Amino acid sequence: MGKLLKRAWRYVVAALGGKLDEVADPKVQIEQAIEEAKLRHQLLTQQAAAVIGNERELQLKLTRTVEETEKLQANARQALLLAEQARKAGDEEKAGSYEDSARAFASKLVSSEAAMQDMHGLHDRAAQASAQARAAVENNAMALQQRLAERTRLLSQLDQAKMQERMNEAMAGMTELAPAGDMPTLAEVRDKIEACYARALGQAELSSNSVEARMLEVERASLDVEGAARLESIRESLGLAAAPAALDAAPAGPALEAPAEPAPARAETRARPAGTSGARKTPARKPAARRTAAEPPAAKEPPGDGSGS
Repeated sequence: MGKLLKRAWRYVVAALGGKLDEVADPKVQIEQAIEEAKLRHQLLTQQAAAVIGNERELQLKLTRTVEETEKLQANARQALLLAEQARKAGDEEKAGSYEDSARAFASKLVSSEAAMQDMHGLHDRAAQASAQARAAVENNAMALQQRLAERTRLLSQLDQAKMQERMNEAMAGMTELAPAGDMPTLAEVRDKIEACYARALGQAELSSNSVEARMLEVERASLDVEGAARLESIRESLGLAAAPAALDAAPAGPALEAPAEPAPARAETRARPAGTSGARKTPARKPAARRTAAEPPAAKEPPGDGSGS
């Protein structure tokens, strides 16, 4: 029974884990992984700080032990020198006292040197551990930077994937023949609009060809003529000059030909007598005018011909 419950529990956990992975947002999972990496780096940094702090503490203790050892050695040497001086002075009792003090300093010196040797070993191991901790922190920092760069790349790739999915959905909605639900397709809407447009064109054509439309055109023309006459009467009552009828009634052909005439030809026609002014508008006389204006040396040929005859 217990094995069955364990198997059922593991199955439920695996099923829920799979469902959670399916519905989980990849962006949230990426942020969770980055936060976990940052937390691990913080813990590693704290542990490395503790190791480095232990090294610093051992270094301080070793320095103090070395100082104490040097001090004990100096005291023992000084006690021996004093004992020798007292012995030379004949004071054996004082020399013996100095000898006892030197022995005490020597005993402490031996224990201090032993402690210093142990401290040296501890400091060396602490220094190695500190170097390893520094290297581990540096490597973990590099790994964290790589993970941060990987997060940026993954987030960009995730955004591109979402955009591609939306584009695929939009393209699928545009290319499918019948959309889901009761919404009409674009083809049905287009056919409906074209049918309405065709009916409107047909009604407009019928309305333009009807008798009422023609009557309206006649009435509009009559109103235009009456309006023009009324405008002329108002102009006469004000004493204004009448509108030039030549501009309204003149044919379009001559009015367009006159500006197109070259400048030398117009100057030539102005120099002619008044009786020949009508020849300017004749198309057959224009080449002659251009010829006389463009070839001035031809006028000097008659004196030459008369002298020759």
